[in-house]
Amino acid sequence: MAGRQDLIHRINACYKGMSKGQKLISEYIINNYDKAAFMTASKLGGNVGVSESTVVRFANMLGYEGYPKLQKALQELIRTKLTTVQRIEMSSELDQGMILKNVLKADMNNIRKTIEEASNEVFNYVVDSILKAKNIYVMGLRSSAPLAQFMGYYLSFIFSNVRIVTSGVNDVFEQLIHISNKDLLIGISFPRYATRTIEAMAFAKERKATTVALTDGLISPLTPHSDYILQARSDVASFVDSLVAPLSLINALIVGVGMKKSPHLASDFLELEQMWGKYNVYVGRDKS
Repeated sequence: MAGRQDLIHRINACYKGMSKGQKLISEYIINNYDKAAFMTASKLGGNVGVSESTVVRFANMLGYEGYPKLQKALQELIRTKLTTVQRIEMSSELDQGMILKNVLKADMNNIRKTIEEASNEVFNYVVDSILKAKNIYVMGLRSSAPLAQFMGYYLSFIFSNVRIVTSGVNDVFEQLIHISNKDLLIGISFPRYATRTIEAMAFAKERKATTVALTDGLISPLTPHSDYILQARSDVASFVDSLVAPLSLINALIVGVGMKKSPHLASDFLELEQMWGKYNVYVGRDKS
């Protein structure tokens, strides 16, 4: 909790020189930092009983360039620590009449931040690593399981060596027992991080496999066990994990790999279309 200690140190260093209102803000943040991290300056001021401008001046006094910087520091601190109960409490701060727009805007903001932080170089390395791998393992547990299923589903159209690793009859280590230095593991995990995913990434790393973390940032516990890190924001607006940006990044990976395999991919899909038509897999178009 070094980040929190740094924030408390800043507050303690400035406390004597604070106004009465700023001291109230300090006390509220120290005791309710998990809630304060997701409040606007106006909302925080209203809860404490001070003006929005007082909250902004408080952030500046602590050395942050405006309230959003202080808020970001708080969010970075707690986003891996929130329990489901705390997330539900956080959701209560949402305006019931604005839930649709607020959640959609939060997802849009996650995509925008993901674009800003994306590395084309790392992305291209991962695409090339997928193409070179003897076996491709895609792992996601708990709320990340649908992401792994989605990615594995589409990669299976392109490759015949894709294995989806998720919760099931077999433990994840049994599913990874044959992984080797010729293989690739893509581990998908976001706060709250699944312990088994971290352990599986470490296991694959010990086996000399190429490891790719699809996670929310460099502070993710998957990072030490990863050769490449693909960052996608998943900042939550409620107790529901925001997986829009991670899914968009997965889409980009599938498209990137597909484009490099395009000469063979077209013929494969032509054969698939014929099979789908023969066995009525999809609702057919009216030919009349």
